[in-house]
Amino acid sequence: MKSYGRGEVMLAVTLSGVAGYVDAIGFLKLGGFFVSFMSGNSTRLGVGLATAHWAAVATVLTLVAAFVAGVVLGALTARGFGENRRSPVLILEGVLLATGATLLGLGYDTAGITAVAMAMGAENAVFQKNGDVAVGLTYMTGALVKAGQRIAGALVGGEPSDWLRYVLLWTGLAAGGALGALTYVTVGAASLWVAVSVVTGAALWAERRWRSV
Repeated sequence: MKSYGRGEVMLAVTLSGVAGYVDAIGFLKLGGFFVSFMSGNSTRLGVGLATAHWAAVATVLTLVAAFVAGVVLGALTARGFGENRRSPVLILEGVLLATGATLLGLGYDTAGITAVAMAMGAENAVFQKNGDVAVGLTYMTGALVKAGQRIAGALVGGEPSDWLRYVLLWTGLAAGGALGALTYVTVGAASLWVAVSVVTGAALWAERRWRSV
């Protein structure tokens, strides 16, 4: 995070907010499963296996497979267009989210949620660097660990505000989750179109920024 400018940090925070927003919608739609938080789904998988809850196991495996497929698509897109050009991955994410929202609106819940989980996987390639994730956008455990490490560093004479960027990422995801839940209980799965709009705006901003460099 330290190597990124203010604009890209705010892009990362915005996309973390999108991840929280979409994950809250998926959580409520699926009754306790996640479209972006695969650690939580992995725990649900273990519980499902232990309790012979095979429907839950099938749901988790579908979500994990879709998420990983999205990561693959996002990574290939980033490699194909250049890892510093973030808009192609954002366009991919937006298309997948729009596909998911459309399918859910038509009543094709499984296909719709699969597309949404793929979108969340793809989002993690927005800040891909040398083939690896430089900034995780849909999971915050690592960000909180890094925040704690930077706070420890600040206490022994290191950079005093290095931890703030990681806390901002977490705050973005949590705030997005709250907004996603509030929107979902009002308009249902149609709330995904808000995420589509935000991601589309982010893609336009990223492309303009890339062309100006």
